[in-house]
Amino acid sequence: MKLKYFTLILLSFIFCNCSNNTNTPEFIKKTSGRYLYNSDEIIKIYFEENELFMEWRGAKNIKPLKVNETTFFVKEMNEKIQFLTNPSNKQEYIALVPKDDDTPLVFNFIKLKENEKTPSEYLKNNEFEKAKEGYLTIQKKDSLDNSILENNFNSLGYKLLREKKYKNSLNIFKINIALYPNSSNVYDSYAEALMKNGDTIQAILNYKKSLTLDSGNKRAKRNIEKLEKSTSKN
Repeated sequence: MKLKYFTLILLSFIFCNCSNNTNTPEFIKKTSGRYLYNSDEIIKIYFEENELFMEWRGAKNIKPLKVNETTFFVKEMNEKIQFLTNPSNKQEYIALVPKDDDTPLVFNFIKLKENEKTPSEYLKNNEFEKAKEGYLTIQKKDSLDNSILENNFNSLGYKLLREKKYKNSLNIFKINIALYPNSSNVYDSYAEALMKNGDTIQAILNYKKSLTLDSGNKRAKRNIEKLEKSTSKN
């Protein structure tokens, strides 16, 4: 009798557990996709054999633990997340579940449209104009956003320059100029890329622009003299 009773409890537990892990086709369709984690990073939600998986910050195949129909615990984030529709705009979001009852619910991460990309994704695809527009939009919202740091673009531009990817390097420096038009350094870097790409006239003009913003830029002065001498010889 005791064995029969134990078996019934065990079967009940297994049934409930399986039922709890089942995601409906409606839920899968509604939640699958890409969510904006911050201004230039995404969370990808996808399903395999009815189970929810996540990609986030380079980590793949993250498997959140299902808590209830819309709530999951993500060990890698140390957070519970909920999939919700914001009643104010009818858009889908991932929300971080508040850790106490006094903290209001925030719709943290909006679901992106199917063809919507972040600026860094445009960069990877060499769609530099779209990337520039995206970064300028971020800057308007928050000029201190980490995704638009001047030094990061400068480092990327020089990396491409060392790899002799001149066109891509020039495009990165152009984005930096668009973001920081009053920085002497961005014109200096752009001028160096132009010089190495063989565009002497534009290199001189940009070194001179750098000098107008920083009259103490000795390297710009030296390179202007060198470039002007080479052009006069020709």
